[in-house]
Amino acid sequence: MPATTMRLVTALILLFATDCPAPAQDLPALPLEDHPRWEAVGRLNTQGYNRRGMCSAALVAPDLVLTAAHCVAGRDARPERPENLHFVAGWLGGRYADEAAVASYEVPPEAYARVNLDIEHDVALVTLARPLDVAPLPVGSHIAPPFAVVGYHDHRENRLSARFDCAGALDHALIRIACPVRPGNSGGPVLAGGPDWKIVGVITASVAGGTLVVPVDEWVRERLVRGAPYTSE
Repeated sequence: MPATTMRLVTALILLFATDCPAPAQDLPALPLEDHPRWEAVGRLNTQGYNRRGMCSAALVAPDLVLTAAHCVAGRDARPERPENLHFVAGWLGGRYADEAAVASYEVPPEAYARVNLDIEHDVALVTLARPLDVAPLPVGSHIAPPFAVVGYHDHRENRLSARFDCAGALDHALIRIACPVRPGNSGGPVLAGGPDWKIVGVITASVAGGTLVVPVDEWVRERLVRGAPYTSE
């Protein structure tokens, strides 16, 4: 499939992914005893006029959060005001590891170079108003199964869900993994290299029988090396 055609098709998948979400049992709750290890994964909450929203996201430096570009866009795809965004790390039934308001965020220039979002660049780095007292997750470059998915979804908004057995491979500029996701998982980390898991991508869209993932690219790596070299390989 030509890259331009793929961008158009996958953009439609992104918009209508919630029409056929995966069953909740496909994304089991993370065991409570494992929760402390994954407290760097949290909820990026949105509150604006007459709306609320939630994406998953991951801390990759004490004051930097990795998520999807469409998670920092409003309903009309215009940039969300940073003051409407808030990150809560390790949210668990009303308790959390730490939290902070969002000071700013950045997306790759290619993400909105055209009218619609190009999901091959559907990533965002969110700068928090203060560093969090939570150990960030490392970023890796070795893209090979098994992959792991950790995040929140609409059937389990107050507790992390996870899979650590996802098959998958590169598919053009994206990674396609066999584990399905639900609304709310968008922006959450996809990891590889277990048991020493490292973030290799960000969830962008649901497709039949699986999930499309944007790999961590040079745009992200350059910013991590500049601001937080200890989280990058």
